Amino acid sequence: MMGGSLTAMSQSVSKAAYGKTQDGEAVDLYTLTNAHGLVCRVATYGAIITELHAPDRAGRMGDVVMGFDSLGQYLTENPYFGCVCGRVANRIARGRFTLEGKTYHLATNNGPNTLHGGLRGFDKVVWRAATAETVDGPSIVLTHLSPDGDEGFPGNLSVRMAYTLTGANELRIEYRATTDRTTPVNLTNHSYFNLACRGDVKGHVLELNASRYTPLDPGQIPTGIAAEAAGGPLDFTIAKAIGRDIARVPDNPKGYDHNFVINGGGRSMVLAARVHEPDSGRTMEVLTDEPAVQLYTGNNLDGKLKGKKGVVCRPHDAFCLETQHYPDSVNHPSFPSTILRPGEEFRSTTLYRFGAR
Repeated sequence: MMGGSLTAMSQSVSKAAYGKTQDGEAVDLYTLTNAHGLVCRVATYGAIITELHAPDRAGRMGDVVMGFDSLGQYLTENPYFGCVCGRVANRIARGRFTLEGKTYHLATNNGPNTLHGGLRGFDKVVWRAATAETVDGPSIVLTHLSPDGDEGFPGNLSVRMAYTLTGANELRIEYRATTDRTTPVNLTNHSYFNLACRGDVKGHVLELNASRYTPLDPGQIPTGIAAEAAGGPLDFTIAKAIGRDIARVPDNPKGYDHNFVINGGGRSMVLAARVHEPDSGRTMEVLTDEPAVQLYTGNNLDGKLKGKKGVVCRPHDAFCLETQHYPDSVNHPSFPSTILRPGEEFRSTTLYRFGAR
């Protein structure tokens, strides 16, 4: 994730071959460039954001997301870098749920739990893609059909999503989905951000528009309540450095991996988070119509993975802000529902807005 200068370019979207999966399926890489020179690259495998270049306060471009230099690493050792997670992002307890009187058993891939859709979630499929020039900026539209029984989930789920790099220096992610049988749906993007483009993120200053969070049991499953964060290490209502209280995080001694309840979230687009990296001056705002956001500080990056340009990926070298419904919502009737029924449409939008000061 090394920074570098990038000359401003005209708005454009282009496509190049990126390689093939182990099954021989072709993967493409799309490059979106807005009128200010911001660049976003997206692979059709996993709908992965492989690069995202944004300017610092001096106008120098830098790649602010973690990732790999080649498709091969994404195929074999990707800890969800940049991908779309689904059919249900985050965890489902014990890999099962009951819906309309029937109990469904899912593939488990996180101890006894299902994480980010199972063994072969949306992060491990090749999406169909097409380019689009919109009034807001260059865009790519991706589609995927998740068949009935996929990883244990019911119903044929048709998913359509779009990445758009707007003239306001925003990466807009829009999700749509329909089903022919009642099923849970919770989609998110799992990009790992570092606005300094190097080092750890403990000095990044974070503010969350969230006064509550969902406490976890020892298996990282919500206990079913929403607790006040005020005054504790999970309180980001007043901006503070990510690393200030990271050693005191409850439920997880490694760092933050918590679901925060967005104040006023889940009904319309609201601000979920602001981040400022003091050295580069880069800023990022996250706006969403989802009810919650997961803050994850790359706790499980153990130094064994090497990312772009061979840089070792260590704990706390990046953070994720995954807009979402609450984890394990399908097993908690009091949580905002993730259930999609035939005749309905799942709709969700998230904006990552970049600037510098």
